[in-house]
Amino acid sequence: MIPVLTTLALLALQGSAAAAEEGGMPLGHQLGLVWVVPFALMLLSIAVLPLLAPRWWESNLNKGIMCAILGLPVSFYIFRLESARLVETGIEYAAFIVLLAALFIISGGIHLRGSLPGTPFTNTVVLTTGAIFANFIGTTGASMLLIRPVLRANERRRHQVHIVIFFIFIVSNVGGLLTPLGDPPLFLGFLRGVPFEWTIRLLPYWLLMITPLLILFYVWDRRWFAAERAAHHGATIEEYGVQEKLSVDGKINILLLLGVITVAFVVGRFGTQIGLQSEHARRGGQVVGMGILAGLSMLMTRWETRAANGFTLSPIVEVAVIFAGIFATMIPALAILEARAGELGLTRPWQFFWVTGFLSSFLDNAPTYLTFASMASGLMGTEAARLGQLLHATTGPMHGEALLTAISVGAVSMGANTYIGNGPNFMVKAIAEEAGIEMPSFFGYMKYTIGILLPLFLLVTFVFFRP
Repeated sequence: MIPVLTTLALLALQGSAAAAEEGGMPLGHQLGLVWVVPFALMLLSIAVLPLLAPRWWESNLNKGIMCAILGLPVSFYIFRLESARLVETGIEYAAFIVLLAALFIISGGIHLRGSLPGTPFTNTVVLTTGAIFANFIGTTGASMLLIRPVLRANERRRHQVHIVIFFIFIVSNVGGLLTPLGDPPLFLGFLRGVPFEWTIRLLPYWLLMITPLLILFYVWDRRWFAAERAAHHGATIEEYGVQEKLSVDGKINILLLLGVITVAFVVGRFGTQIGLQSEHARRGGQVVGMGILAGLSMLMTRWETRAANGFTLSPIVEVAVIFAGIFATMIPALAILEARAGELGLTRPWQFFWVTGFLSSFLDNAPTYLTFASMASGLMGTEAARLGQLLHATTGPMHGEALLTAISVGAVSMGANTYIGNGPNFMVKAIAEEAGIEMPSFFGYMKYTIGILLPLFLLVTFVFFRP
């Protein structure tokens, strides 16, 4: 992390000192070192403060103060230099947050009552289902929908940590690779012009990662299950789960989730045909449509159903506050990377895969995706605000689509490497600990990722991004 931030700083130093002078220079050439510092501090705060000052960090007010201190000076300065850039970023932020909020609120209104037996086969089926659901209701929505039923199904088992860890790997991260709704980085790409259906082309990458993870989980879980049954003198399967008939409360929210998918796809794909001519109008249409669906969910769902899920608005408020600071402070860094991408020396897909993935492991994967997608745009001579142009761009041996593919796969999949790589990771950990499961520490969790995910990502590199 530190070498990359240092590189950003060095690139910023090379920017023109005449930042405020007019003359048509790209924004990235107008900005000096001082305007990269807030972004670096913002990212470092997200990575470090939850570990150094967890109680202080729990307060959304404290997060808001920090974001305001770092973000407002940047916003005022960018507005003076290039007001359109700030306005566009604000609209992008609104569309991004409304999508997350809609998925979070609507999925929080669906409660699965009852429980399945906590057997290896059942657990594997649930994880497979979660990996599929993540592409329609987001990794956050799928995680919040399924984690409590998984914990209830396995509450009588002694060894549950591996179940939660594989849940984070599969449902909270890798599973959401196939649609822009699956993970925030892909939705940001969609907002910047990547066609909605393009991510379906990532299916081979999804299968190469999901299949070994599910097989390894089944073998691992079966081993512990057999050991526990032997220790309990051949306990029956029924004793490993509360045998209560499954039912679904809040069924109306299933239709509302389909509505979110419809709004995202129709407005993004056919916005011009339905009268939304400009990109700003299309994003505004998405914000309004998803906002209405989220509001309907709040009005039409009994509060008892949400209470059974332990639903509160605090997590989505936290995300909104933090991302406000991220979106504001990242404008200079993105502009500098776009203007001076060639000076970082990244030219091959495998390099983008690993650098994007490494940063996504410790920082939030959404801004990391935008940072390196902007860099790829600079290399290919396309606009960072129009990432869809990368799909058709070629410069010598480099192909823009290959670079965007590597960035997308790295950002989504390697968000699983740490608790802080992707938003749902910490939420799942907190729910598991609330249920009495003693989860590994920050570095204890990374032992699993180094042993399981690192070889998997090396396999992905060898198969798809061979140097």
